[in-house]
Amino acid sequence: MGCTAAQVAAALKAAAVVVAEHRAELIDLDRAIGDADHGENLNRGFAAIVAALDAASPETPGAVLKLAATTLISKVGGAAGPLYGTAFLRAATKLGDRSEMDVGALVEVLEAALGGVQARGKAVEGDATMVDALVPAVAAAQAAASTGADVAAVLTAAADAADKGAESTVDLVARKGRASYLGERAIGHLDPGARSAALLLRAFADAAT
Repeated sequence: MGCTAAQVAAALKAAAVVVAEHRAELIDLDRAIGDADHGENLNRGFAAIVAALDAASPETPGAVLKLAATTLISKVGGAAGPLYGTAFLRAATKLGDRSEMDVGALVEVLEAALGGVQARGKAVEGDATMVDALVPAVAAAQAAASTGADVAAVLTAAADAADKGAESTVDLVARKGRASYLGERAIGHLDPGARSAALLLRAFADAAT
């Protein structure tokens, strides 16, 4: 059993609700170590995704993700638009015109999304970025898939790992983005991008259950 275009669209709309609920939290996290725009930019971007999905009816999961990608890239500034836009675009390209996203395709999508973020942001694990949430999430998804887990269980494993990965950024010295200018003063602060990545994966997991 895989995810259809309608289910992927529903997951993105559920994620938009979660982003809106955590907008202030993400703003506060970014204010401490950045320029305080992450929550607002991400909220605006996902609201635009919802509007785009309501105005169109993409017929495949890949088309849904491509619409999300182009919306984020065109509507959102800062780091959120380019990074998440590239992630969704790489994911859409990996899916191609498949009518459903099964477990194998889901793992490929997560791997592609991580690759897109790293290609765009030039970050690696340990830099105190969203990569610190995404790397363990992908590893957990791969492990869960290898045991025969379904889509919901794979996403839940990814979300659980992303939560832990995001929390790990509290103890890291940021090496990318505006937070890197703070040096060791960034220690003690949760990276807003890692937090938003974990929130999105949790939203996707909840939507799949």
